[in-house]
Amino acid sequence: MPGSASGSNTAPTLRTRRGRSSQSAVRGSSLAPARSRSAASGARPANPLTHLACWKVGAVSLPLSVLFGTDALRYRLRDSSASVVVSDESVLDAVRAVRGDCPGLEHVVAVDAGDPGTGVDHFDALLDGRAAGFEMADTDETTPAVVIYTSGSTGPPKGVLHGHGLWVGHCPAFWMYFEHDVFDSTYWTPADWAWIGALGDVVFPAWHYGQPVVGYPMGSFDAGTAFELLAEFDVTHTFLPPTAIRMLMTVNDPTGRYDLSVAAICSGGEPLTPEILEWARETLDGVAVNELYGQTEANLLVANCRTWFPAQAGSMGKPVPGHDVAVVDAGTGEELGTDELGTIAVRREGDPVVFREYWNDPERTDAASVTAPDGTEWHLTGDLGSRDADGYFWFKARDDDVIITAGYRVGPGEVEGTILEHPDVEQVGVVGVPHETRNEVIKAFVQPVEGVEGGDDLRRGIRDRLAQHEYPREVEFVEELPRTTTGKIQRNRLREREAE
Repeated sequence: MPGSASGSNTAPTLRTRRGRSSQSAVRGSSLAPARSRSAASGARPANPLTHLACWKVGAVSLPLSVLFGTDALRYRLRDSSASVVVSDESVLDAVRAVRGDCPGLEHVVAVDAGDPGTGVDHFDALLDGRAAGFEMADTDETTPAVVIYTSGSTGPPKGVLHGHGLWVGHCPAFWMYFEHDVFDSTYWTPADWAWIGALGDVVFPAWHYGQPVVGYPMGSFDAGTAFELLAEFDVTHTFLPPTAIRMLMTVNDPTGRYDLSVAAICSGGEPLTPEILEWARETLDGVAVNELYGQTEANLLVANCRTWFPAQAGSMGKPVPGHDVAVVDAGTGEELGTDELGTIAVRREGDPVVFREYWNDPERTDAASVTAPDGTEWHLTGDLGSRDADGYFWFKARDDDVIITAGYRVGPGEVEGTILEHPDVEQVGVVGVPHETRNEVIKAFVQPVEGVEGGDDLRRGIRDRLAQHEYPREVEFVEELPRTTTGKIQRNRLREREAE
């Protein structure tokens, strides 16, 4: 359901969507063989409809962000050998610019473009007059369905190939973090519909249960607009990254200013700090905010659910039913004991949310797994964490984000969480920078709240909150921190900045 906070909206039904996706599939089967097709159309109906059409004809879909520049588009289209691009008007010029560099790209289809120009088809024109019925390709849960590119801290983005079982595999977690109340609901997320966090955490599970999803191409997140959307469309369930929640927290008296229907919020990408849970409890009249955990390669493995167990601030929650999650030794695959720090892993066999392979990269695919002495094959998430005696999982850090300083292993997320408790800190990113004697020292890039100037007093206030081996020996105050389109701090960008 694409909408706007100004009141302009349309609401296609699920029956309409099914028919349109079949029309797209009929047309798509004649455009090119069952190869990779990409959708760069943002939070609009054409985006998920394109994915559904691809899966109906047995093609592999490829979500792309409308925020991508030419370099990002060129790499993904070439690497995936995409044959068709369905493009939002805002990114159409970038697609045209790279088309000549992508030999496999045979067709470009424009969405919401008045006159798409020579060599570009119009989405609606292609569907007009096409039959709504379609005989689908013979697929099962293991049939390749989607490639989602994810960026690591080094090297080019990795294409992550999943099978058709991926989306239904998200449903148990969806049921958990939305507190079993998934029917008679309306869903929305500001997360980019190019990422698994939007498509997997909200869009496709909601459609699986026959529920409407609000789509609004917001661009940069704006707290006032978000509250307007939540109120205008009676949104009951939403996925919000922690950074977005912190921005919502700056709005005074939201329940008095907006007629809100929000019943549950899920969040992930970084640990939820205690003040977020307190804000939801006091300001949103006890709305549950449930942290979840996953990654592009294996999403929604761990989640919270207040109906089942109390939330622990900073904990990812407990394993979602259907997933065998453990903390293991990455070298041997052996499971580690209570509170031992190791690599978070999930049993590969039979799990629909675990990826099939990295696209065109068998060596990296093999490196992401380890076989234990008992024969269990584990997918290694690359995240360090522990499991306590009550079964809660605790995230420590990415293994490539861990800071080794004076012999101590320090997770930046833990340091960031403590610094964020300071009332004068709006946002923070923590990285390790090279040091002659300590190997690395901790550096914090701090964005003060509006109206506060960074200085020695704030530096002391930050350091006084941390243990001696954890406090940042360098603090740099910045006006803004680099973020992903889903709001996560890009620590790799901060490290690159230090290396310049």
